[in-house]
Amino acid sequence: MVVLAASILSKSGKVLVSRQFVDMSRIRIEGLLAAFPKLIGTGKQHTYVETENVRYVYQPIEALYLLLVTNKQSNILEDIDTLRLLSKLVPEYSFSLDEEGICKHAFELIFAFDEVIALGHKENVTVAQVKQYCEMESHEEKLHKLVMQSKINETKDVMKRKASEIDKNKIEKNRGDKGGFGSLQSMGSGRIESSFSDLSRSNSGAGFGSGSGFGLNSDVDSFSSKPKARPPSSATAPPKGLGMKLGKSQRANQFLESLKAEGEVIVEDVQPKLGQSRSAAQTLTDPITLTVEEKINVTLKRDGGVSNFDVQGTLSLQILNQEDGNIQVQVQTGENQAISFKTHPNMNKELFANESILGLKDPNRPFPTGQASDAAGVGLLKWRMQSTDETMVPLTINCWPSTSGNETYVSIEYEASSMFDLQNVVISVPLPALREAPSVKQIDGEWRYDSRNSVLEWSVLLIDNSNRSGSMEFVVPQADSSAFFPISVRFMAIETFSDLKVTNIIPLKGGNPPKFSQRTQLITENYQVI
Repeated sequence: MVVLAASILSKSGKVLVSRQFVDMSRIRIEGLLAAFPKLIGTGKQHTYVETENVRYVYQPIEALYLLLVTNKQSNILEDIDTLRLLSKLVPEYSFSLDEEGICKHAFELIFAFDEVIALGHKENVTVAQVKQYCEMESHEEKLHKLVMQSKINETKDVMKRKASEIDKNKIEKNRGDKGGFGSLQSMGSGRIESSFSDLSRSNSGAGFGSGSGFGLNSDVDSFSSKPKARPPSSATAPPKGLGMKLGKSQRANQFLESLKAEGEVIVEDVQPKLGQSRSAAQTLTDPITLTVEEKINVTLKRDGGVSNFDVQGTLSLQILNQEDGNIQVQVQTGENQAISFKTHPNMNKELFANESILGLKDPNRPFPTGQASDAAGVGLLKWRMQSTDETMVPLTINCWPSTSGNETYVSIEYEASSMFDLQNVVISVPLPALREAPSVKQIDGEWRYDSRNSVLEWSVLLIDNSNRSGSMEFVVPQADSSAFFPISVRFMAIETFSDLKVTNIIPLKGGNPPKFSQRTQLITENYQVI
Protein backbone atom coordinates (compact mmCIF):
# COMPACT_ATOMS: atom_id res chain seq x y z
CA MET A 1 0.00 0.00 0.00
CA VAL A 2 1.23 3.47 -0.89
CA VAL A 3 -0.67 6.55 0.25
CA LEU A 4 0.20 9.47 -1.97
CA ALA A 5 -1.55 12.16 0.10
CA ALA A 6 -3.98 12.70 2.96
CA SER A 7 -6.22 15.76 2.64
CA ILE A 8 -9.21 17.50 4.15
CA LEU A 9 -11.53 19.29 1.69
CA SER A 10 -14.76 21.17 1.96
CA LYS A 11 -17.87 19.91 0.14
CA SER A 12 -17.30 22.62 -2.46
CA GLY A 13 -13.83 21.23 -3.23
CA LYS A 14 -11.71 23.79 -1.34
CA VAL A 15 -8.50 22.24 -0.06
CA LEU A 16 -8.03 23.01 3.68
CA VAL A 17 -5.15 20.68 4.62
CA SER A 18 -3.09 18.34 2.47
CA ARG A 19 -0.06 16.27 3.38
CA GLN A 20 1.94 14.47 0.66
CA PHE A 21 3.96 11.36 1.57
CA VAL A 22 5.78 10.83 -1.75
CA ASP A 23 7.58 13.16 -4.13
CA MET A 24 5.10 14.95 -6.37
CA SER A 25 4.80 18.43 -7.78
CA ARG A 26 2.37 20.99 -6.45
CA ILE A 27 0.64 21.15 -9.82
CA ARG A 28 -0.07 17.40 -9.78
CA ILE A 29 -1.52 17.27 -6.26
CA GLU A 30 -3.64 20.33 -6.93
CA GLY A 31 -4.91 18.66 -10.11
CA LEU A 32 -5.73 15.42 -8.31
CA LEU A 33 -7.58 17.23 -5.53
CA ALA A 34 -9.41 19.51 -7.97
CA ALA A 35 -10.69 16.49 -9.90
CA PHE A 36 -12.05 14.75 -6.81
CA PRO A 37 -15.35 16.72 -6.37
CA LYS A 38 -16.24 16.08 -10.02
CA LEU A 39 -15.80 12.31 -9.62
CA ILE A 40 -18.11 11.93 -6.63
CA GLY A 41 -21.48 10.63 -7.69
CA THR A 42 -24.75 11.07 -5.81
CA GLY A 43 -26.63 8.13 -4.33
CA LYS A 44 -23.63 5.78 -4.25
CA GLN A 45 -23.07 3.68 -1.15
CA HIS A 46 -19.31 3.12 -1.49
CA THR A 47 -16.73 5.74 -0.50
CA TYR A 48 -13.99 5.29 -3.08
CA VAL A 49 -13.47 6.45 -6.64
CA GLU A 50 -10.90 5.13 -9.11
CA THR A 51 -9.29 6.79 -12.12
CA GLU A 52 -6.71 5.46 -14.53
CA ASN A 53 -3.80 6.22 -12.19
CA VAL A 54 -5.03 6.75 -8.62
CA ARG A 55 -7.76 5.75 -6.20
CA TYR A 56 -9.64 8.18 -3.95
CA VAL A 57 -10.74 6.75 -0.60
CA TYR A 58 -12.83 9.26 1.30
CA GLN A 59 -15.15 9.72 4.27
CA PRO A 60 -17.60 12.58 4.90
CA ILE A 61 -17.10 14.39 8.21
CA GLU A 62 -20.03 16.79 8.64
CA ALA A 63 -19.44 19.49 5.99
CA LEU A 64 -15.97 18.17 5.06
CA TYR A 65 -14.33 15.30 3.22
CA LEU A 66 -11.38 13.34 4.66
CA LEU A 67 -9.57 12.01 1.61
CA LEU A 68 -6.76 9.55 0.93
CA VAL A 69 -5.15 9.54 -2.51
CA THR A 70 -3.48 6.15 -3.16
CA ASN A 71 -2.17 4.22 -6.12
CA LYS A 72 -4.38 1.51 -7.59
CA GLN A 73 -2.08 -1.29 -6.43
CA SER A 74 -2.64 -0.54 -2.72
CA ASN A 75 -4.79 -2.73 -0.50
CA ILE A 76 -8.13 -0.98 -0.19
CA LEU A 77 -8.88 -2.68 3.14
CA GLU A 78 -5.72 -1.22 4.64
CA ASP A 79 -6.58 2.13 3.08
CA ILE A 80 -9.99 2.08 4.76
CA ASP A 81 -8.37 1.16 8.09
CA THR A 82 -5.96 4.10 7.72
CA LEU A 83 -8.86 6.39 6.84
CA ARG A 84 -10.78 5.25 9.90
CA LEU A 85 -7.81 6.02 12.17
CA LEU A 86 -7.39 9.49 10.65
CA SER A 87 -11.11 10.17 11.09
CA LYS A 88 -10.69 9.52 14.84
CA LEU A 89 -7.70 11.86 15.04
CA VAL A 90 -9.29 14.87 13.32
CA PRO A 91 -11.86 15.57 16.13
CA GLU A 92 -9.09 15.17 18.72
CA TYR A 93 -7.23 18.20 17.36
CA SER A 94 -10.05 20.25 15.86
CA PHE A 95 -13.11 20.42 18.08
CA SER A 96 -15.11 22.41 15.52
CA LEU A 97 -15.28 20.46 12.26
CA ASP A 98 -15.59 23.43 9.94
CA GLU A 99 -13.22 25.37 7.69
CA GLU A 100 -12.14 27.78 10.41
CA GLY A 101 -11.40 25.05 12.95
CA ILE A 102 -9.44 22.90 10.46
CA CYS A 103 -7.32 25.83 9.25
CA LYS A 104 -6.65 26.91 12.83
CA HIS A 105 -5.25 23.48 13.76
CA ALA A 106 -3.70 22.65 10.37
CA PHE A 107 -0.18 22.04 11.66
CA GLU A 108 -1.36 19.82 14.53
CA LEU A 109 -3.30 17.73 12.02
CA ILE A 110 -0.28 17.46 9.69
CA PHE A 111 1.94 16.31 12.56
CA ALA A 112 -0.69 13.71 13.53
CA PHE A 113 -0.93 12.48 9.91
CA ASP A 114 2.86 12.08 9.89
CA GLU A 115 2.68 9.80 12.93
CA VAL A 116 0.10 7.57 11.20
CA ILE A 117 1.66 7.41 7.72
CA ALA A 118 5.39 7.25 6.98
CA LEU A 119 6.65 7.26 3.37
CA GLY A 120 3.19 6.23 2.23
CA HIS A 121 2.87 3.23 4.56
CA LYS A 122 0.65 3.00 7.64
CA GLU A 123 2.33 2.80 11.05
CA ASN A 124 1.01 0.40 13.67
CA VAL A 125 -0.18 3.03 16.17
CA THR A 126 -3.32 3.91 18.10
CA VAL A 127 -5.02 7.25 18.68
CA ALA A 128 -3.63 7.44 22.23
CA GLN A 129 -0.10 6.77 21.01
CA VAL A 130 -0.33 9.41 18.30
CA LYS A 131 -1.50 11.99 20.85
CA GLN A 132 1.31 11.03 23.20
CA TYR A 133 3.95 11.27 20.45
CA CYS A 134 2.72 14.66 19.29
CA GLU A 135 2.52 16.16 22.78
CA MET A 136 5.79 14.67 24.03
CA GLU A 137 8.48 17.07 25.10
CA SER A 138 11.93 16.65 26.61
CA HIS A 139 11.20 16.55 30.32
CA GLU A 140 14.86 15.80 31.02
CA GLU A 141 15.98 19.00 29.31
CA LYS A 142 13.30 21.03 31.08
CA LEU A 143 14.21 19.53 34.43
CA HIS A 144 17.92 20.16 33.80
CA LYS A 145 17.29 23.83 33.03
CA LEU A 146 15.13 24.26 36.13
CA VAL A 147 17.74 22.56 38.32
CA MET A 148 20.50 24.78 36.91
CA GLN A 149 18.40 27.91 37.50
CA SER A 150 17.71 26.73 41.04
CA LYS A 151 21.44 26.28 41.68
CA ILE A 152 22.09 29.78 40.37
CA ASN A 153 19.43 31.19 42.70
CA GLU A 154 20.82 29.24 45.64
CA THR A 155 24.32 30.54 44.89
CA LYS A 156 23.00 34.09 44.90
CA ASP A 157 21.37 33.45 48.27
CA VAL A 158 24.64 32.10 49.67
CA MET A 159 26.44 35.20 48.37
CA LYS A 160 23.91 37.45 50.12
CA ARG A 161 24.27 35.51 53.36
CA LYS A 162 28.07 35.77 53.26
CA ALA A 163 27.86 39.51 52.61
CA SER A 164 25.42 39.82 55.51
CA GLU A 165 27.78 37.91 57.80
CA ILE A 166 30.68 40.17 56.86
CA ASP A 167 28.57 43.26 57.66
CA LYS A 168 27.52 41.77 60.99
CA ASN A 169 31.12 40.98 61.90
CA LYS A 170 32.05 44.59 61.25
CA ILE A 171 29.15 45.83 63.39
CA GLU A 172 30.05 43.44 66.23
CA LYS A 173 33.67 44.55 66.07
CA ASN A 174 32.64 48.21 66.28
CA ARG A 175 30.41 47.44 69.25
CA GLY A 176 33.22 45.63 71.00
CA ASP A 177 35.68 48.48 70.49
CA LYS A 178 33.18 51.14 71.59
CA GLY A 179 33.63 52.44 75.13
CA GLY A 180 36.66 50.29 75.93
CA PHE A 181 34.67 47.02 76.13
CA GLY A 182 37.64 45.15 74.71
CA SER A 183 39.88 46.43 77.51
CA LEU A 184 37.30 45.41 80.10
CA GLN A 185 37.23 41.89 78.66
CA SER A 186 40.99 41.64 78.77
CA MET A 187 40.95 42.34 82.52
CA GLY A 188 39.49 38.84 83.01
CA SER A 189 37.62 39.75 86.18
CA GLY A 190 34.46 37.75 86.81
CA ARG A 191 33.24 40.47 89.15
CA ILE A 192 33.24 43.02 86.33
CA GLU A 193 31.06 40.77 84.13
CA SER A 194 28.62 40.05 86.93
CA SER A 195 28.28 43.72 87.78
CA PHE A 196 26.87 44.58 84.31
CA SER A 197 23.40 43.52 85.42
CA ASP A 198 23.70 45.77 88.50
CA LEU A 199 24.68 48.60 86.21
CA SER A 200 21.58 48.07 84.06
CA ARG A 201 19.28 48.04 87.07
CA SER A 202 20.73 51.16 88.69
CA ASN A 203 21.21 52.90 85.34
CA SER A 204 24.19 54.67 86.84
CA GLY A 205 27.94 54.25 87.09
CA ALA A 206 27.87 53.07 90.73
CA GLY A 207 30.70 50.73 91.57
CA PHE A 208 32.78 52.07 88.65
CA GLY A 209 32.76 55.73 89.50
CA SER A 210 30.98 57.61 86.75
CA GLY A 211 29.74 55.70 83.73
CA SER A 212 31.33 58.25 81.45
CA GLY A 213 34.74 57.27 82.74
CA PHE A 214 34.40 53.98 80.85
CA GLY A 215 32.14 55.24 78.11
CA LEU A 216 29.48 52.68 79.08
CA ASN A 217 26.49 54.86 79.84
CA SER A 218 24.80 54.37 76.46
CA ASP A 219 25.58 50.65 76.06
CA VAL A 220 24.88 49.27 79.50
CA ASP A 221 21.63 47.55 78.45
CA SER A 222 23.27 45.74 75.57
CA PHE A 223 26.13 44.52 77.78
CA SER A 224 23.78 43.19 80.44
CA SER A 225 21.92 41.06 77.93
CA LYS A 226 25.06 39.32 76.58
CA PRO A 227 26.27 35.99 77.97
CA LYS A 228 29.72 35.63 79.53
CA ALA A 229 31.20 33.79 76.58
CA ARG A 230 30.83 35.86 73.46
CA PRO A 231 28.90 33.84 70.86
CA PRO A 232 30.12 33.55 67.27
CA SER A 233 28.83 36.13 64.85
CA SER A 234 26.75 33.57 62.94
CA ALA A 235 24.63 32.92 66.06
CA THR A 236 23.85 36.55 66.82
CA ALA A 237 20.71 38.25 65.61
CA PRO A 238 21.19 40.08 62.33
CA PRO A 239 20.86 43.86 62.30
CA LYS A 240 17.81 45.47 60.77
CA GLY A 241 17.83 45.61 57.02
CA LEU A 242 20.48 42.88 56.74
CA GLY A 243 18.52 39.84 57.99
CA MET A 244 19.21 36.45 56.51
CA LYS A 245 16.37 34.65 54.75
CA LEU A 246 16.19 31.13 56.08
CA GLY A 247 14.81 28.53 53.69
CA LYS A 248 14.45 28.62 49.95
CA SER A 249 13.89 31.70 47.89
CA GLN A 250 10.61 32.46 46.19
CA ARG A 251 11.97 31.39 42.79
CA ALA A 252 13.16 28.06 44.20
CA ASN A 253 9.73 27.47 45.74
CA GLN A 254 8.04 28.23 42.42
CA PHE A 255 10.43 25.81 40.71
CA LEU A 256 9.56 23.02 43.14
CA GLU A 257 5.83 23.72 42.88
CA SER A 258 6.00 23.52 39.08
CA LEU A 259 7.74 20.14 39.28
CA LYS A 260 5.18 18.85 41.78
CA ALA A 261 2.36 19.98 39.48
CA GLU A 262 3.86 17.85 36.70
CA GLY A 263 3.90 14.79 38.91
CA GLU A 264 7.57 14.80 39.91
CA VAL A 265 8.41 13.38 43.32
CA ILE A 266 10.49 16.08 44.99
CA VAL A 267 12.77 15.30 47.93
CA GLU A 268 13.66 18.67 49.40
CA ASP A 269 17.00 19.19 51.10
CA VAL A 270 15.78 21.35 53.97
CA GLN A 271 17.96 22.17 56.94
CA PRO A 272 16.14 20.91 60.05
CA LYS A 273 14.93 23.34 62.63
CA LEU A 274 16.01 23.16 66.24
CA GLY A 275 12.91 21.26 67.32
CA GLN A 276 13.28 18.82 64.45
CA SER A 277 16.92 18.13 65.21
CA ARG A 278 16.07 17.42 68.83
CA SER A 279 13.32 14.99 67.90
CA ALA A 280 15.60 13.30 65.36
CA ALA A 281 18.30 12.88 67.97
CA GLN A 282 15.76 11.28 70.33
CA THR A 283 14.59 8.64 67.86
CA LEU A 284 16.79 6.00 69.51
CA THR A 285 16.95 6.86 73.20
CA ASP A 286 16.79 3.32 74.57
CA PRO A 287 20.10 1.48 75.00
CA ILE A 288 18.78 -1.51 73.02
CA THR A 289 16.37 -1.42 70.07
CA LEU A 290 14.97 -4.51 68.33
CA THR A 291 13.23 -4.14 64.98
CA VAL A 292 10.82 -6.71 63.54
CA GLU A 293 10.25 -6.03 59.85
CA GLU A 294 8.38 -8.06 57.26
CA LYS A 295 8.33 -7.35 53.53
CA ILE A 296 5.47 -8.75 51.49
CA ASN A 297 5.54 -9.56 47.77
CA VAL A 298 2.16 -10.38 46.22
CA THR A 299 0.99 -10.84 42.64
CA LEU A 300 -2.79 -11.16 42.24
CA LYS A 301 -4.63 -12.12 39.07
CA ARG A 302 -7.20 -9.65 37.77
CA ASP A 303 -9.77 -12.45 37.44
CA GLY A 304 -9.13 -13.76 40.95
CA GLY A 305 -6.54 -16.01 42.52
CA VAL A 306 -2.98 -15.62 43.76
CA SER A 307 -0.04 -15.91 41.40
CA ASN A 308 2.64 -15.19 44.01
CA PHE A 309 2.56 -14.66 47.79
CA ASP A 310 5.87 -14.32 49.62
CA VAL A 311 6.64 -12.81 53.04
CA GLN A 312 10.22 -12.34 54.25
CA GLY A 313 10.95 -11.10 57.75
CA THR A 314 13.98 -10.10 59.82
CA LEU A 315 14.73 -9.38 63.46
CA SER A 316 17.58 -6.91 63.90
CA LEU A 317 19.31 -5.68 67.04
CA GLN A 318 20.84 -2.28 67.67
CA ILE A 319 22.91 -1.53 70.77
CA LEU A 320 24.09 2.00 71.53
CA ASN A 321 26.45 1.35 74.44
CA GLN A 322 29.27 -1.19 74.41
CA GLU A 323 28.67 -2.23 78.02
CA ASP A 324 25.22 -3.59 77.01
CA GLY A 325 26.66 -5.93 74.36
CA ASN A 326 26.79 -9.14 76.49
CA ILE A 327 23.14 -10.08 76.35
CA GLN A 328 20.71 -12.72 75.10
CA VAL A 329 17.28 -12.01 73.59
CA GLN A 330 14.21 -13.95 74.68
CA VAL A 331 11.53 -14.07 71.96
CA GLN A 332 8.06 -15.48 71.54
CA THR A 333 6.95 -16.75 68.15
CA GLY A 334 3.38 -16.82 66.96
CA GLU A 335 1.21 -19.81 66.10
CA ASN A 336 1.69 -19.56 62.33
CA GLN A 337 3.03 -22.99 61.37
CA ALA A 338 3.68 -21.93 57.75
CA ILE A 339 6.65 -19.77 58.81
CA SER A 340 10.15 -21.26 58.91
CA PHE A 341 12.75 -19.45 61.04
CA LYS A 342 16.50 -19.33 60.40
CA THR A 343 19.07 -17.91 62.82
CA HIS A 344 22.28 -16.10 61.97
CA PRO A 345 25.30 -18.44 61.57
CA ASN A 346 26.90 -16.93 64.69
CA MET A 347 23.83 -17.65 66.82
CA ASN A 348 23.34 -20.70 69.08
CA LYS A 349 20.76 -22.69 67.09
CA GLU A 350 20.07 -25.25 69.85
CA LEU A 351 19.42 -22.53 72.40
CA PHE A 352 16.86 -20.94 70.06
CA ALA A 353 15.21 -24.27 69.18
CA ASN A 354 14.82 -25.40 72.79
CA GLU A 355 14.25 -22.15 74.72
CA SER A 356 13.48 -19.48 72.03
CA ILE A 357 16.53 -17.52 73.19
CA LEU A 358 18.79 -15.74 70.70
CA GLY A 359 22.39 -15.69 71.88
CA LEU A 360 25.86 -15.94 70.36
CA LYS A 361 27.67 -19.28 70.21
CA ASP A 362 30.46 -17.70 72.30
CA PRO A 363 28.78 -16.25 75.43
CA ASN A 364 31.85 -14.13 76.17
CA ARG A 365 31.63 -12.36 72.84
CA PRO A 366 29.48 -9.19 72.91
CA PHE A 367 27.13 -8.08 70.17
CA PRO A 368 28.52 -5.28 67.96
CA THR A 369 27.37 -1.78 68.81
CA GLY A 370 26.40 1.04 66.46
CA GLN A 371 25.54 4.73 66.42
CA ALA A 372 21.98 6.03 66.54
CA SER A 373 22.10 6.77 62.83
CA ASP A 374 22.78 3.09 61.98
CA ALA A 375 19.17 2.08 61.47
CA ALA A 376 19.99 -1.34 59.94
CA GLY A 377 21.34 -2.95 63.11
CA VAL A 378 22.61 -6.53 63.41
CA GLY A 379 20.50 -9.31 61.93
CA LEU A 380 19.62 -12.04 64.44
CA LEU A 381 16.79 -13.98 62.84
CA LYS A 382 15.04 -14.25 59.52
CA TRP A 383 11.99 -16.10 58.32
CA ARG A 384 9.91 -16.71 55.21
CA MET A 385 6.36 -17.70 54.37
CA GLN A 386 4.91 -18.67 50.99
CA SER A 387 1.33 -19.54 50.19
CA THR A 388 -1.31 -19.74 47.47
CA ASP A 389 -4.20 -19.27 49.88
CA GLU A 390 -6.08 -16.11 48.92
CA THR A 391 -7.39 -15.70 52.47
CA MET A 392 -3.86 -14.85 53.59
CA VAL A 393 -3.74 -11.77 51.33
CA PRO A 394 -4.18 -8.62 53.44
CA LEU A 395 -5.72 -6.53 50.63
CA THR A 396 -7.48 -7.63 47.42
CA ILE A 397 -8.31 -5.33 44.51
CA ASN A 398 -11.10 -5.80 41.95
CA CYS A 399 -11.13 -3.65 38.78
CA TRP A 400 -14.14 -3.56 36.42
CA PRO A 401 -13.70 -1.48 33.24
CA SER A 402 -16.77 -1.16 31.01
CA THR A 403 -17.20 0.81 27.78
CA SER A 404 -20.30 2.89 27.04
CA GLY A 405 -20.23 4.93 23.86
CA ASN A 406 -17.02 6.92 23.66
CA GLU A 407 -16.27 6.58 27.38
CA THR A 408 -14.90 3.87 29.63
CA TYR A 409 -16.26 3.58 33.17
CA VAL A 410 -13.86 2.00 35.65
CA SER A 411 -15.03 0.72 39.03
CA ILE A 412 -12.39 -0.37 41.54
CA GLU A 413 -12.99 -1.78 44.98
CA TYR A 414 -10.74 -3.04 47.74
CA GLU A 415 -11.42 -5.62 50.42
CA ALA A 416 -9.09 -5.76 53.43
CA SER A 417 -8.56 -8.76 55.67
CA SER A 418 -9.38 -8.43 59.36
CA MET A 419 -5.86 -9.63 60.24
CA PHE A 420 -4.27 -6.18 59.97
CA ASP A 421 -5.10 -2.49 60.20
CA LEU A 422 -3.42 -0.99 57.14
CA GLN A 423 -1.92 2.51 57.14
CA ASN A 424 -1.01 4.91 54.30
CA VAL A 425 -2.63 2.77 51.61
CA VAL A 426 -1.95 3.94 48.03
CA ILE A 427 -3.50 2.13 45.04
CA SER A 428 -1.88 3.24 41.74
CA VAL A 429 -3.94 2.62 38.60
CA PRO A 430 -2.21 3.15 35.21
CA LEU A 431 -4.24 5.09 32.66
CA PRO A 432 -4.00 5.58 28.90
CA ALA A 433 -2.52 8.86 27.69
CA LEU A 434 -5.03 11.61 28.62
CA ARG A 435 -5.23 15.28 27.80
CA GLU A 436 -7.04 16.01 31.06
CA ALA A 437 -7.39 14.37 34.45
CA PRO A 438 -9.99 11.58 34.69
CA SER A 439 -13.44 12.37 36.01
CA VAL A 440 -13.77 10.74 39.46
CA LYS A 441 -17.47 10.11 40.15
CA GLN A 442 -17.21 8.44 43.56
CA ILE A 443 -14.37 7.59 45.94
CA ASP A 444 -13.82 6.41 49.50
CA GLY A 445 -10.67 8.37 50.35
CA GLU A 446 -8.55 10.80 48.34
CA TRP A 447 -7.22 10.75 44.76
CA ARG A 448 -4.36 12.33 42.83
CA TYR A 449 -3.58 12.26 39.10
CA ASP A 450 0.08 11.99 38.05
CA SER A 451 -0.05 13.46 34.55
CA ARG A 452 3.61 12.76 33.78
CA ASN A 453 3.36 9.02 34.41
CA SER A 454 -0.37 8.86 33.56
CA VAL A 455 -1.26 7.20 36.88
CA LEU A 456 -4.30 7.71 39.13
CA GLU A 457 -3.38 7.30 42.81
CA TRP A 458 -6.13 6.35 45.26
CA SER A 459 -5.02 6.89 48.87
CA VAL A 460 -6.67 5.81 52.14
CA LEU A 461 -5.02 6.96 55.36
CA LEU A 462 -6.23 4.05 57.52
CA ILE A 463 -8.15 0.84 56.84
CA ASP A 464 -9.58 -0.68 60.00
CA ASN A 465 -12.84 -2.32 61.10
CA SER A 466 -14.79 0.79 60.08
CA ASN A 467 -13.81 0.59 56.40
CA ARG A 468 -12.70 -2.93 55.49
CA SER A 469 -14.07 -2.33 51.98
CA GLY A 470 -14.17 0.73 49.75
CA SER A 471 -14.70 1.69 46.13
CA MET A 472 -13.82 4.28 43.51
CA GLU A 473 -15.39 5.02 40.13
CA PHE A 474 -13.94 7.21 37.39
CA VAL A 475 -14.49 7.89 33.71
CA VAL A 476 -11.92 8.23 30.91
CA PRO A 477 -12.20 8.32 27.11
CA GLN A 478 -12.70 4.97 25.45
CA ALA A 479 -9.78 2.64 26.17
CA ASP A 480 -8.95 -1.04 26.23
CA SER A 481 -9.42 -2.80 29.57
CA SER A 482 -5.78 -3.94 29.63
CA ALA A 483 -4.67 -0.29 29.83
CA PHE A 484 -5.63 -0.20 33.53
CA PHE A 485 -3.23 -2.97 34.57
CA PRO A 486 -0.95 -3.73 36.36
CA ILE A 487 -2.32 -2.04 39.49
CA SER A 488 0.31 -1.36 42.19
CA VAL A 489 -0.42 -1.16 45.92
CA ARG A 490 1.57 0.28 48.83
CA PHE A 491 0.75 0.14 52.54
CA MET A 492 2.22 -0.56 55.96
CA ALA A 493 1.01 -2.15 59.19
CA ILE A 494 2.26 -2.40 62.77
CA GLU A 495 1.41 -6.12 62.98
CA THR A 496 3.14 -9.01 61.22
CA PHE A 497 2.33 -12.51 59.98
CA SER A 498 4.88 -14.06 62.33
CA ASP A 499 3.54 -12.23 65.41
CA LEU A 500 7.12 -12.30 66.76
CA LYS A 501 7.59 -10.51 70.09
CA VAL A 502 10.64 -9.80 72.24
CA THR A 503 9.73 -10.70 75.82
CA ASN A 504 12.98 -10.12 77.72
CA ILE A 505 16.65 -9.12 77.54
CA ILE A 506 18.95 -11.39 79.58
CA PRO A 507 22.25 -9.80 80.76
CA LEU A 508 25.07 -12.37 80.83
CA LYS A 509 27.22 -10.38 83.27
CA GLY A 510 24.48 -10.08 85.87
CA GLY A 511 22.66 -7.02 87.06
CA ASN A 512 19.33 -5.61 86.04
CA PRO A 513 18.08 -6.20 82.49
CA PRO A 514 18.80 -3.16 80.33
CA LYS A 515 15.94 -1.10 78.98
CA PHE A 516 14.91 -1.98 75.45
CA SER A 517 12.31 -1.03 72.86
CA GLN A 518 10.72 -3.05 70.04
CA ARG A 519 9.59 -1.76 66.65
CA THR A 520 7.32 -3.82 64.43
CA GLN A 521 6.22 -3.09 60.87
CA LEU A 522 4.88 -4.84 57.77
CA ILE A 523 5.64 -3.09 54.47
CA THR A 524 5.01 -3.87 50.82
CA GLU A 525 7.94 -4.48 48.50
CA ASN A 526 6.12 -5.49 45.31
CA TYR A 527 2.32 -5.74 45.47
CA GLN A 528 0.51 -5.88 42.11
CA VAL A 529 -2.67 -6.94 40.37
CA ILE A 530 -1.86 -8.13 36.84
